Amino acid sequence: MGNHSDGSPNHSGTVATAGQNEVEKFQDPGIPPHRLRLADTDPKAAKRAERQVAVLFGASVVGTLIFLVAYFAIDLGEGTSIATIRLQNALLGVGTAFAMLGIGTGIVHWAKALMPDHEVSEERHPIRTEEDRLAAVRIVDDIVEETGIKRRPLIRNTLLGAMALAPLPAIAVFGDLGPRPDRALSHTMWAPQEGKLKRLTRDPDGTPIKASDVTIGSAFHVIPEGLNELHEGKLNEKAKAVVLLMRLDPASLNPSAGREDWSYNGIVAYSKICTHVGCPVALYEQQTHHLLCPCHQSTFDLTNECKVIFGPASRPLPQLPIAVDAEGYLVATSDFNEPVGPSYWERDEHERSIKS
Repeated sequence: MGNHSDGSPNHSGTVATAGQNEVEKFQDPGIPPHRLRLADTDPKAAKRAERQVAVLFGASVVGTLIFLVAYFAIDLGEGTSIATIRLQNALLGVGTAFAMLGIGTGIVHWAKALMPDHEVSEERHPIRTEEDRLAAVRIVDDIVEETGIKRRPLIRNTLLGAMALAPLPAIAVFGDLGPRPDRALSHTMWAPQEGKLKRLTRDPDGTPIKASDVTIGSAFHVIPEGLNELHEGKLNEKAKAVVLLMRLDPASLNPSAGREDWSYNGIVAYSKICTHVGCPVALYEQQTHHLLCPCHQSTFDLTNECKVIFGPASRPLPQLPIAVDAEGYLVATSDFNEPVGPSYWERDEHERSIKS
């Protein structure tokens, strides 16, 4: 070590000579000697490893088949029990796990047990030249040769089978994206059937509502007549057809042209499904005549055809045209004149078809 100055003018100190303070350097030990594996020296061990890889690829095939059988064979229709749903979910998860893990672990075991494991080093080289391209081709050829895929048809065939079947679960899931909801979202149970108008009934018991039952300031949660008798698709139909029924002073209503007969003595009916993201608009402010969506606070003016006065909703609530039948019960004279609920890709097209 060199001497350090104490800071005084009479003591200038000394300077360390070159190499005096250098840390001792270690020589590059290079690549360690290669250690042979059992499969490198014993043909039986190599054959056993080959069969193990094939079994792993076969497990991937089995996993894919489990997924496909669970997806198509287990029917989740109306009234399906929770146990059946859980069984399908479990089989889908197990099938996907076996399909992916079988290929992954098979390739890893193949590389560790059978492919050459010599450690090599390569110096950096200039940007690609024709020689580099030829070298790359040779490297690919060497990889194919080293994997032994040409000499090991069992591994090759099981790998090809596993990889060919592996994408099938993803393709099957695309089936849930269709078919196009051409008419399912644009029509509800309020449409008259065989000329018979649907009565407005209380939710959930389904008892019909008379106009005399609806007093000023009251609100009813309404479902269409016959909904409770459905055995297939009941919840889907209810999700589209639920309605909020209220009575106001007829003088406070401001119907637009063509809607003068959509109400009865101040009784109006509007879809309960918010046009923002489909939450139930179930809060009625009697004093202000506003309907409030509790999810994102969209507010609709009941006196002005439920137009949006606050919040993220972009459209008024669809109105259900109503009248009274010969027995005094409230009935829907037609279906909604537009699709209910939030927007979807085909909505504008469906709205034009309804109005035409």
